[in-house]
Amino acid sequence: MLQTDPCVLVIFGASGDLTKRKLVPAMYEMFTRGQLHASSVILGSARSLKTDDQWRDELKPWVQQANGFDEAKWIEFAKRIFYCAGDATTAESYPPLQARLEELASSRGTRGNLLFFLSVAETLYEPIVEQIDAAGLVTEGKRWCSIDQTAKSWQRIIVEKPFGRDAVSAASLNRTLGRAFEEESIYRIDHYLGKELVQSLLVLRFGNSIFEPLWNWQYIDHVQITAAETVSVGQRTAFYDQTGAIRDMIQSHLFQILAFVAMEPPTLYTPENVRAEKIKIIDAITIPTAEEVASHCAFGQFASDGKEAAYNELAGVAKDSTTETYAAIKVHFDNWRWAGTPFYIRSGKKLGTKRTEIVVQFKPPAANLFRKVPGFGAETPNRLVIEVAPRERCQLRFEVKVPGFGLRGANVDMELDYADHFKAEPVEAYGPLIIDAMRGDQTLFKHRIEVEGAWNAVMPFLDARSTAARANIHANYACGSWGPACADELLARDGRAWRNEA
Repeated sequence: MLQTDPCVLVIFGASGDLTKRKLVPAMYEMFTRGQLHASSVILGSARSLKTDDQWRDELKPWVQQANGFDEAKWIEFAKRIFYCAGDATTAESYPPLQARLEELASSRGTRGNLLFFLSVAETLYEPIVEQIDAAGLVTEGKRWCSIDQTAKSWQRIIVEKPFGRDAVSAASLNRTLGRAFEEESIYRIDHYLGKELVQSLLVLRFGNSIFEPLWNWQYIDHVQITAAETVSVGQRTAFYDQTGAIRDMIQSHLFQILAFVAMEPPTLYTPENVRAEKIKIIDAITIPTAEEVASHCAFGQFASDGKEAAYNELAGVAKDSTTETYAAIKVHFDNWRWAGTPFYIRSGKKLGTKRTEIVVQFKPPAANLFRKVPGFGAETPNRLVIEVAPRERCQLRFEVKVPGFGLRGANVDMELDYADHFKAEPVEAYGPLIIDAMRGDQTLFKHRIEVEGAWNAVMPFLDARSTAARANIHANYACGSWGPACADELLARDGRAWRNEA
């Protein structure tokens, strides 16, 4: 395992919701688990004027919500937290920031290592990166080719999603990042890859000989990837109306799961090999033609539930908005492993239950030797269900004989509940990912080519080619349901159905 170097974690957007709710509590958890280097510190930056102690006091109530909060440990952790006011998009803010960084390098022994985290609105990404570059905070030189790598400082950057809002803006952001940082220093974070069951996918697939021989078009009928939410869009109506379910969930989080489910085995579990296979599988996605788009997707907006208005009637949403609060798309891969096998991906707001899961539906046996036996025939073929959230569990369904006279079959599920079996306390997903960035491990971070490939794959479902599919989108599904009827029809046309079990 790579060692964690000492560094300054510089969080731009220190006053923001993500920093308070997720980032700093996550780093506290890493500190209490001994994962944070003894010399590493956190330096927050935002426009608000405040002292180190004032920022610490603001953060404490959020950290107190972390599992196993300990006052004595908080006091020690708080000594690592510092603040520097400034507008990161302006050049004037960088001299005092540089001075503070130099002081921390000297007093805390961080060796000049910097890990920037852009916890700001996406519109600020490029201006901030340009200012970081102009201020000379990113030093030149190839650290990886030095005889003693520890003798040279490093500068890395973590970029939060969204990575652009379409293919063009994603490419622009990548060019801006590339002018300031080497690709090996850019960490495009997706907190879904910090979830245990998502990471476990690779071990499940490639660490067990019973699955990999069956993991292809010959034995798998189709795959479903679902991220269902019971919540509404909240106070983010104006933002969400410019985003929608595809940009918010499918192109980012669910495509990461898709890549892990569908990718080829890497030759070795290393950042370079894993990322190379993810790039290849995303590149293998078949882009539907304009004529095929409507038959490859389904869109919806939630109706009124009596407590809240229908989506297109909410304040901040255009009355004629066709932004989807529910989206389902069908994906095919143009490769040997998955030829002809569809992957159905869906996500929506105000649905019947909160659940993120993968369903691998296997084909029935090639020959049904029980076809003339009464009591057989209604069983569901084998399937593997991996629930990522809220419960972390795996279920494998297979057929058995029902005890008693005669021959009658039934489905049974063999289940592994991670929390029950391993007795492990869950940690905030951001923590291990940030530690990985401090170690220089890019395994669970996106490469530039993968990001741009994912945008290219979803653009037919976002641009004018999707217009016909968005007709009659207003209030076309009831709150508490599993989505619009057109989503069921998407699978029914192929002779399949969603797994909508509670």
